[in-house]
Amino acid sequence: MAGAGRWDGAKREGLYVGRFAPSPTGPLHFGSLVAAMGSYLQAKSCHGRWLVRMEDIDPPREVGGAADLILRTLEAYGFVWHGEVVWQSRRREAYRAALDDLCKRGLAYPCTCSRKRQVECQAALSLPTGVYAGTCRGKRISEHQGRQAVRIMVAAEDISFVDRLQGEQRQNLGNEVGDFVVFRADGLVAYQLAVVVDDAAQGITEVVRGSDLLDSTPRQIYLQQALGVLTPRYLHLPVAVNEDGAKLSKQTHAPPLSLSKPLPALWQALDFLGQSPPLELSKGSVEEFWQWAICNWQAEKVSPRISATSVYQHDPSSF
Repeated sequence: MAGAGRWDGAKREGLYVGRFAPSPTGPLHFGSLVAAMGSYLQAKSCHGRWLVRMEDIDPPREVGGAADLILRTLEAYGFVWHGEVVWQSRRREAYRAALDDLCKRGLAYPCTCSRKRQVECQAALSLPTGVYAGTCRGKRISEHQGRQAVRIMVAAEDISFVDRLQGEQRQNLGNEVGDFVVFRADGLVAYQLAVVVDDAAQGITEVVRGSDLLDSTPRQIYLQQALGVLTPRYLHLPVAVNEDGAKLSKQTHAPPLSLSKPLPALWQALDFLGQSPPLELSKGSVEEFWQWAICNWQAEKVSPRISATSVYQHDPSSF
């Protein structure tokens, strides 16, 4: 696909390129720090590049000032990224080009189904919850049709990959997901398409992120194949959860990271990732912390568990 997702010279030369891609829906919390740290250490230990991409493509969910706060927090915690921050909100033309390519080749179609209609069709065909029934297959894109989502057609074939931490993964998109949305009815690009286009354009060689996104990976691999771009390697880290087993997030009231005292949270995140850092690292400097963490990072020490209860102490003085 011309122009929508080219790998840069870093990939051809074998240079490792990783990324951290937060959404500006609120401040960073301990769970965010775990994901950022894992991707950062994997890149730095391979003498590669670490990029930051702001996934600001969903305005209804975004919080004013959150993007700036996220970047200031990363700086306060000693993260150093390569090049300029990429803002997804400025890349709509690239996403539209990818969509046009899929539509021209007959791989995508418009969908006007309401949620109620989707549920009714699933029930009529005895499909699992959330699997799209293909009701709108055969429709053609029309500029005069009004609000419509766009779905990509999938086949009842397995998509498989080997995750560096979670091992072999396999998903039958046709039976377990169905044709999925790549452009929303409100005119916004769907996450699955945006992340594939951007990972390809930035030359990402390995995606290191939380295991809550493990289930999305087969859809992204399918889109990579459809768009003719290379598939990066994947490493899905355990997700930090609270005492109730819920993922740390804005919705579960995860406390924001302290800007003034980063070391306690840094130490705990590294310990959460199985690296057994010496306690004195929590009392030194941020620079000393990262020197030790990069030199001693071993991805194989990270537990393959999907999630684990966080031990993060919100109050640095209690550490």
